[in-house]
Amino acid sequence: MNSADILLSKIQQQIKNTDLSGRFSVRWEIIKLMDWVALVAGLNEARFNEIVQFSNGIQGLVMDLSRDNVGVLILWNMAQLEIGDSVESTGEVMSIPLWEMYLGRVVDWFGQVIDGGAKFDGKYEMWVIEYPAPWVMDRKPVNRPLETGIKAIDTMIPIWRWQRELIIWDRQTGKTSIILDTFLHQKNTDVICIYVAIGQKNAKVKQISETLKEYWINEKCIIVNASSSEPAVMQYLAPYVGCRIGEYFRDRGQDVLIAYDDLSKHAIAYREISLLLHRPPAREAYPGDIFYLHSRLLERAGQLNETLGWGSLTAFPVVETLEGDISAYIPTNIISITDGQIFLDMDLFTSGVKPAIDVGLSVSRVWWAAQSQLMKRFASKLRVQLANFRELAKFLQFGSDIDADTEQQIHQGQIFTELLKQQKYAPIAVYQQIILLYAGINGYLSDMNLGSISQREKTLLFELETKHKDLISQLKDADTLTPALEKEIKKLIKNTITLDTV
Repeated sequence: MNSADILLSKIQQQIKNTDLSGRFSVRWEIIKLMDWVALVAGLNEARFNEIVQFSNGIQGLVMDLSRDNVGVLILWNMAQLEIGDSVESTGEVMSIPLWEMYLGRVVDWFGQVIDGGAKFDGKYEMWVIEYPAPWVMDRKPVNRPLETGIKAIDTMIPIWRWQRELIIWDRQTGKTSIILDTFLHQKNTDVICIYVAIGQKNAKVKQISETLKEYWINEKCIIVNASSSEPAVMQYLAPYVGCRIGEYFRDRGQDVLIAYDDLSKHAIAYREISLLLHRPPAREAYPGDIFYLHSRLLERAGQLNETLGWGSLTAFPVVETLEGDISAYIPTNIISITDGQIFLDMDLFTSGVKPAIDVGLSVSRVWWAAQSQLMKRFASKLRVQLANFRELAKFLQFGSDIDADTEQQIHQGQIFTELLKQQKYAPIAVYQQIILLYAGINGYLSDMNLGSISQREKTLLFELETKHKDLISQLKDADTLTPALEKEIKKLIKNTITLDTV
């Protein structure tokens, strides 16, 4: 066959693939299959994030556009594909079905039920998973706090609704516990909670689901699971699917809190995909666009203005460090994107201080703007005294002699440390935290044995909840500490706490 015949054959094939509407139904061919990634030849009209369909009905997602071929992520059963199979363009982009019925369910990376319950049935909408962040003019400045129920956070690292607050440190230091405590505290609020499990064990995800059910918070929570047993493709897509589900409720005027646990595993999944696609590696073998991977995800958090319904999306990304190395590539990238960070401390965790939050390193960029004047009055003193105590504690490891003032400062720091300890799955309200802070800062616990502080705290809060309903109402509504309010607080503490000697 001469060149003219070859050219004629190509023209005839192109005419054959043209439908009556003038739309090209282009077919390509798989030339290479890897781990859930296919290289397809002949793709000149491809678009990034376009859905393609293989000859056996399996779908793929266009992920890489090269000169000679196209990289396609295989979305379903890879075992059914072979080299030489044809691939057809659909002209569509990656979308997922969205229902109101997501609440209370565990779904996979595509939004399909995987908790063993009834399948979704009824009216739904298809939403593209890659969606731009709200424009600046569509947003509203922060004006509502997100209470976590965790004393160390609400007092010293306050968070707004819409904020992106990073939770970071080594494995097994309580990062997921902070997320769950915050979820449980939303039981009596209007906040919808979404937990995106990226590369986690299925047993852990099941335990989280059971905990939410046990504490009667499950009906306002959604779990998106792309476990460690799933291919890297699914782990890569999961946070974008979870974010789109959150935006579905946000655009209906609701407040949403979404936790990505964790983005370091997400980055590893993306690195695996990129290396299979032969993208040039950069620092730590990650591709050069790894920063954009997470920035386009976290920038979608925000609060809409009144015209768009006042909905908000708050993000809790999680990053796992190795031996506390926060200067690694992924931690530094995500720290620069977020509005604050909650650093945990392995030494605190192993010594029994839980949650093991390092108040010296942790920061919230909205800072005291997320607190009432009443909380600010006590929280600012607490942070300074606690930070000084922990610096002194490190210095005293060398066995230096100390004077009486330093000894008193250390004892006061120990009291605050005990006061900030909190049992897992036991969040407390801000008005309760104010009572405890008042007692600690004003010396009502100074002569108390450290081991008895936890029990006295329970007694004080029980007395508050059962016999002082009027005081609770005042604390919820008060913005400043009036003489009358302070008198009531003092009366409660003096009548409840019986001092004992150290």
